[in-house]
Amino acid sequence: MQEISTKPYLLRALYEWCTDNGYTPHIAVRVDNQTRVPRQFVRDNEIVLNISFEATSQLQMGNEWIEFSARFSGKSHKIEVPIANILAIYARENGQGMAFPVESAGGEAQDSGADAEPADETAVPAAPRAVETSPAADTTAAKADSAADSPQPDDDGSKGGGRARLKIVK
Repeated sequence: MQEISTKPYLLRALYEWCTDNGYTPHIAVRVDNQTRVPRQFVRDNEIVLNISFEATSQLQMGNEWIEFSARFSGKSHKIEVPIANILAIYARENGQGMAFPVESAGGEAQDSGADAEPADETAVPAAPRAVETSPAADTTAAKADSAADSPQPDDDGSKGGGRARLKIVK
């Protein structure tokens, strides 16, 4: 019998920790041909999804898949994510969580059928190597080496605040 990975158990534990502390759990996902998400929100073959109780319906976190329904601008979509494709799980409010290695992307993603903008979903850069996240840190290795301790500008040019960013810890 093949041993089951610890990854799905860690994901469920961190999800529970987030919800018990009143935080909003998010997952960063590598999108490939097995992943079913609204394709128009995928950037660089990655997407971040809010998996909180308030944002999802019928959430099932199994050993092979995370499945749920979620609304993107009012339209319900069935989301299916292989556990193997999860890059990280973290709390939106403080960035605490855990990152995981993901081997390779396996082609294009399947569209869940949405044509609208999501409320909380955002894309994240390449697979992080860290287990700690910070709202003010950049996720790329080159920038993290030179400016990990200073606030990085958000998309609107302001410093700090806004979306959480994963911090690379060496």
